[in-house]
Amino acid sequence: MVTITINGRAIAVEEGTTILKAAEDVGIPIPHLCYLEGINEIGACRMCVVEVEGKDRLVPACNNAVEDGMVVHTNSPRVREARRTNLLLILSQHDTSCTTCIRSGNCELQTMAADLNVHYQPYELRPERSRVDLSTPIIREAGKCIKCMRCVQVCDKIQTMNIWDLVGTGSRTTVNSRGAHSLADTDCTFCGQCVTHCPVGALTARNDTQKVMEYLADPEITTVVQVAPAVRAAWAEEFGLPKGTTAIGKMVAGLKILGFDYVFDTNFSADLTIMEEGSEFIHRFTHREDYSWPMFTSCCPGWVRFLKGQFPAYTDNLSTAKSPQQMFGAVAKSYFAEKIGVDPHKMRVVSIMPCSAKKAECTYEPFRDACGDPDVDVVLTTREMARIFKADRILPDKLPDWEFDSPLGTGTGAAVIFGATGGVMDAALRSAYYLVTGKNPDADAFTPVRGNKPWKEAVFEIPGAGKVRVAVVSSLGATRKLMEALDRGDAEYDFVEVMACPGGCAGGGGQPIHEGAELASDRGSLLWELDANMPLRFSHENPDVLALYKEYLEKPLGEKSHHLLHTDHHAWSMPNQL
Repeated sequence: MVTITINGRAIAVEEGTTILKAAEDVGIPIPHLCYLEGINEIGACRMCVVEVEGKDRLVPACNNAVEDGMVVHTNSPRVREARRTNLLLILSQHDTSCTTCIRSGNCELQTMAADLNVHYQPYELRPERSRVDLSTPIIREAGKCIKCMRCVQVCDKIQTMNIWDLVGTGSRTTVNSRGAHSLADTDCTFCGQCVTHCPVGALTARNDTQKVMEYLADPEITTVVQVAPAVRAAWAEEFGLPKGTTAIGKMVAGLKILGFDYVFDTNFSADLTIMEEGSEFIHRFTHREDYSWPMFTSCCPGWVRFLKGQFPAYTDNLSTAKSPQQMFGAVAKSYFAEKIGVDPHKMRVVSIMPCSAKKAECTYEPFRDACGDPDVDVVLTTREMARIFKADRILPDKLPDWEFDSPLGTGTGAAVIFGATGGVMDAALRSAYYLVTGKNPDADAFTPVRGNKPWKEAVFEIPGAGKVRVAVVSSLGATRKLMEALDRGDAEYDFVEVMACPGGCAGGGGQPIHEGAELASDRGSLLWELDANMPLRFSHENPDVLALYKEYLEKPLGEKSHHLLHTDHHAWSMPNQL
């Protein structure tokens, strides 16, 4: 421990602690824009500068450690003037059209300008010129970039994709896609972690709300919306509802009030995915010599893009089962359209997802199996759903609780945990056990795959099948380590679940953004609680899924199931494969 003085207060702190952390621990906040603990501690923004007695220059608090006897002033006249000047210079290169910015009201730069009493700009405004490319789910507006480097560091250190980099020199230095003219030419997985860690609106998920509003206004169109499991764990955050609120019934009511004809639960198709993917795993496991190992889950489009771009030799290891989103679209425009007597060409399927990569997934050419049109027409993120609620003055706390529509609105506990890391594996093992033995296991028999450790391993015994070696991994950085271990022969598995975002879909790139808070763990815990309290906890007991097979699909892995619910992962290419 060392003793330092901050703003006249003598405190004892652990040696090696940064000035920023030491000050915050005693209730003295120091403003900062670029800082992310353990990820971006480079002092790029210079907003956290403080005065240290005995030093000629102001020092950034985020990357300078305390020293015994150090005397620090966080708000001296010299510090105040430096911060204001630094902030004004940042603002002079920033597009300050705040009222039309998607991050207005939730922007660190905007908040800091208000907090530091900056209400005029003495410098000429010269933001970088932007060329916005709407062809990708992730949008970069150069005029809003403050060169904080967060996106670069998150992509490099957490996701290990190295998509973003500094380009140019001198006053022309900026951030752009590394070694490519546009993001569309890179191996970007569109996971959106750069978006959720950008402190301003320089990086956003493409806004597709207008398309949806046009569908809702067209009386000739039947509108169907599905809501992913992880959305219910986060959407209420956008409206200030108490932490841990799912308010599923109010969410359904809000979507109905917006004008959707049918509001369904992606939990239904998550259970359907387990029936297909679980059956596929059992088939492969009992015919080992015919397949490459391990078998990988295919629910996460960010992960599928990662595999095809970074480790393409493993493409055949992916389950051929579509993601729950795409299964739902295919079923909606075939089985459901027939059931209600609607022309599927006049039906629009909208997804509400915690994920920006889903916006790319629904555009892949193979996903047109139901009627020749895209099975899913538009994907909105959780944030976009909140925005259209607010635009229509829908106040969730004033809404009644409505139920999902039927027959595609029933889900089990096994489905709701799809939104948490380990959930797909847990759900798949529950049903795989049943498919082999004809008996249900304890629904909580597979707890070793739960939790937020980035890379988890376990071995489970399924009577009649043998020992199943499984792994669960989340974040692309951890995934890369697992894939490299497989390449070296240091790891062997039968079944692997991968989610691109840390913590799984609960921490997805389309979820609400809270500065300085990583909420994937809290949201994931909420989903596990929902599972524990569900009356049905096994996908193979979902009555609507069973009815679908009886009335339409006949059986898992059957001819019709294969046509509608499975895909060829070689049927579309990454930029480096073109």
